[in-house]
Amino acid sequence: MTTATTRRTPADKHDERRRELAESALRTLGELGYAKASLREIANNSDFSHGVVHYYFADKLDLIVYCVRYYKATCVHRYDGVVAEATTADGLAGAFADKLVETIVDEAPMHRLWYDLRAQSMFEENLREAVVAIDKTLEEMIWRVISTYAELAGRSPALAPSVTYGLLDGLFQQALLGYLCGREGALDDLRAEATTLLPMLLTPTS
Repeated sequence: MTTATTRRTPADKHDERRRELAESALRTLGELGYAKASLREIANNSDFSHGVVHYYFADKLDLIVYCVRYYKATCVHRYDGVVAEATTADGLAGAFADKLVETIVDEAPMHRLWYDLRAQSMFEENLREAVVAIDKTLEEMIWRVISTYAELAGRSPALAPSVTYGLLDGLFQQALLGYLCGREGALDDLRAEATTLLPMLLTPTS
């Protein structure tokens, strides 16, 4: 019997190293934000030299776009389990609200970085394509929650996906800011406001 081994190609190794650099860079970016984090600063806070970082990424913008795409590719499935396990509308609403709170506690620096980059894309044209694409995937993620919630409630969504996403994203961003500022009750308010808002996003009962 022979054992087949999978040989990694140079391209595989290149992609793996870029992912390792992205994971390291995200920690620094989440702490410092877009403006303060240079390639050298990112390298100084990682296990990689400035030369290595610059070899794999042309400049800071190239690295940041890759980092955000990499991070958001995983987080867009954050609520899939909540949706899959839901059996009632109220149960889904409660689990969704709990997950919103959980992700702020666990990943506040990454969310802060995302809002920073979304604002920067107003000025950095090279950021816009990535930001718009990521924003669309987040909108679709929220729409999966709302569509399932509506189905379980025996009703229909009352608003367009973009409007629904905008309302919930605004609520989330306010809670994130409150949490980062140490406002007491910010997360409890988010949980209560989310469960209150969800029924308002559906058509009235007949």
